[in-house]
Amino acid sequence: MTSSSSPARRATGNAPARTAATRRPRGSARPPALPEDGLAYALLRAAELVAAVIEGANLTDAFERVQEAHPDWPDATRGAVRDLAWSSLRDYGRGDAVLAHLLHSPPPVLIRALLLVALFRLGQRPEQAHTVVDQAVRAAEVAMPGLKGMVNGVLRNALRQRGAWPGWIEAEEGARHACPAWWVARLRAAHPAAWEAALEAGRQRPPMSLRVNRRRTTVEDALAELAAAGIDARQLGDETLLLAQPVAVARLPGHAEGRVSVQDAGAQWAARLLAPADGERVLDACAAPGGKSAHLLERARIELQALEVDPRRAQRIGRNLERLGLQARVTVADCRELGAWWDGRPFDRILADVPCSASGVARRHPDIKWLRREDDVVKFAAQQAQILDALWQTLAPGGTMLYVTCSVFDEENAAQIARFRARHADAACLPIDGCPDRQLLPNADHDGFYFALLRKQD
Repeated sequence: MTSSSSPARRATGNAPARTAATRRPRGSARPPALPEDGLAYALLRAAELVAAVIEGANLTDAFERVQEAHPDWPDATRGAVRDLAWSSLRDYGRGDAVLAHLLHSPPPVLIRALLLVALFRLGQRPEQAHTVVDQAVRAAEVAMPGLKGMVNGVLRNALRQRGAWPGWIEAEEGARHACPAWWVARLRAAHPAAWEAALEAGRQRPPMSLRVNRRRTTVEDALAELAAAGIDARQLGDETLLLAQPVAVARLPGHAEGRVSVQDAGAQWAARLLAPADGERVLDACAAPGGKSAHLLERARIELQALEVDPRRAQRIGRNLERLGLQARVTVADCRELGAWWDGRPFDRILADVPCSASGVARRHPDIKWLRREDDVVKFAAQQAQILDALWQTLAPGGTMLYVTCSVFDEENAAQIARFRARHADAACLPIDGCPDRQLLPNADHDGFYFALLRKQD
C-alpha cells in the first residue's frame, strides 16, 4: 500500500510561504466564459489543481472532486486537464527557477500555478508559443482579471529569454533534477551508480501495464484481444503485459469482465515472490486498493484476509475483487492493533506492503515531490518498524513474510530490514534472484519498489 493517496498535507520547504497576499481567493464567482474544449479552459482547470497541491492538497483527491463537479466532461477535456496538471507537477522546481528571474514579487497562488502550467506547455509545444500565451491570458482574465496583464508580460518576457532557461534551471539542483534537493541527496547516497537514471525516469510519464487474470483467460488470448482493439502490447513475464502507449481503461478489452487489470509491472512482483500455495492462510496487511490481494487470489486458491485502516479505501478492495470474481475477508483495522482483528490463528504467508514515502511512484503521483519533507521518511520508517514487529507475531513458524515498499530510500528499505533482523533472531532473509533483497528503480518498464522476503525459523 503506498501512501500516495494521503501524503502529508503540507508543502516542501522549497515552496514560498503562503501569506495572505499569495493565497488563492476562495468562493470568488467566475463567469463561464471559457469553452470546455479550449486550451484556456484546460490551462485554468489544471492550474487550479496545481494550486491545490501547492496549498497542501492531495492531487488525486482534488482531481476526483473536480470530476464530480463536471461529470459531463468529454474524455478529451478530462485528459487535457489531467495531463497538464500531472506533467507540470512532475517538473518540480523548473518553472519556479524560471519565474524567479521574471517576477519581482510572489503572485497569488492560482496565478503562480497558471504560470507554471503555461511555462510547461511552452516548453512542451514551443511551436505553439503565441497560442499558449494568448490562452493563458484568457484563463487569467477569467480567474483574476486584474492580473491578466501581468500574466501576459511574464510569459512574453519568458519567451524573449527562452535561451536562458537551461542556465537558470541548471543552477539549482532541485530544478535540474525536478526533485527537492534533499530527495536528490538521499537517492544519490542510496544508489550511487543509478540515481541520475532513476531521477530522469521519474520525470517521464509512467508506463501502463496490465495483469492477466489466468482464472478467466490466457496471456495469448489477452494479447490477441488487445491487438484486435488496436492496442500494441508485449509480455514482460508471467501475467504482465506492457502497453506501448497508455490508453483509457474503458478501451481495454476484457477489463470490465475481469480478464485483465491495470497494475504496474513492478507491483506484480509481490504475488510472484510471496508465491502462496493452494490451501494456505494468507494475510495482506495493508491491502487497499486491492490489486496485490487480487493477484494472490488469481495465482492460488487461498484463504485470504485483507486489512485496510481506511474504511473508504477498504470498499475499493471489495469492488476490485467483485469485478474479478474473487473472494476474501476484508477487515477495516490497523494492522498494528492485533486485538482488533487477529483471531490467534497464525498465517502461512504475509504480505506487508507498508505505508511509505512513495518515492518510487512519484511520477504517477507527482504531488508527492511537492508535499513530502525529509523528516517524513524518518516517520514512515518508524511506522514500518511497528508494523513489522506486530505482524511477525501472527506469522507461523516456517512461514514467510514479504516486506514491500514503493520507496527508493534506504531508510525505508534495506536499512529497515537490517534493523528488523537485529531485533528478531528468528528472522532469516530468503534470496530473491540470488540477492538478499531486491530494489527496483523507476525505468521505462516499471515504477520503483523494494522487496525483502523473510522466513520465520522453526
